[in-house]
Amino acid sequence: MRLIRELYRYREMIASLVRKDLKGRYKGSVLGFLWTFLNPLLQLLVYTLVFSVIMKSGIPQYYLHLFVALVPWIYFSSALTTGSHLILDQKNLIKKVFFPREVLPVAYTTSGFFNMLFSMVIVFAVIAVTGYGVNWAALPCLIPVMLIQYVLVLGVNLLTSALTVYARDLEHIMGVLSMAWMYLSPVVYGISFVPEQWKTLYLLNPMSPLILAYRDILYYKAIPDWGMLLQAFLISLAIAVLGFWVFACLQRRFAEEL
Repeated sequence: MRLIRELYRYREMIASLVRKDLKGRYKGSVLGFLWTFLNPLLQLLVYTLVFSVIMKSGIPQYYLHLFVALVPWIYFSSALTTGSHLILDQKNLIKKVFFPREVLPVAYTTSGFFNMLFSMVIVFAVIAVTGYGVNWAALPCLIPVMLIQYVLVLGVNLLTSALTVYARDLEHIMGVLSMAWMYLSPVVYGISFVPEQWKTLYLLNPMSPLILAYRDILYYKAIPDWGMLLQAFLISLAIAVLGFWVFACLQRRFAEEL
């Protein structure tokens, strides 16, 4: 509760950092903010070419099957890659200004969340242009799914950003981990490709039920499995609590290590 009160007191700083990150994300690039939409579209083009033309998956409307999972995946993978060095990037601020250090991962997680929402506009545009349609009864289910993912990404950002201060090699390892994690989640393939005897273990990966929920709502036009979502929420909450605890323990020597 003390931490929540402190974060609330520094809400204006969090909002300022969110605005700064969103504006500076593509600062200096020719296309600027358009990369928010172009990045997932270009990745979609590559994966669709590979899995629809070269290695045919046999999934109808594969581009949409992939796209509804790819956008939330990009948000999560940023916590493993870019998020891992967010404390290192703000070392001057940390050394000179007193504020709850948790402000930084909270702000970065929030800016990434808004970036995902902007990218979701393209998903709905593709659905509208292709005439695929949506199930309006299932659409509100996106809200709890997104909130659960926010909790998960916040926990991962807290863990990776704090640990990288003490073990700089993690910054490079996270890129490999992100790639491996993607193929251990149903991003480029469906859950039907996972052997039945491995599904229980497979779903312990919190991103698996979350991606399946996004796909249920936007691709299959169905209500997601609430049992799997509850499991994802409990695991995500546990990761967030662990992240706050590890961050609180390690932040005491951030200034010295930086």
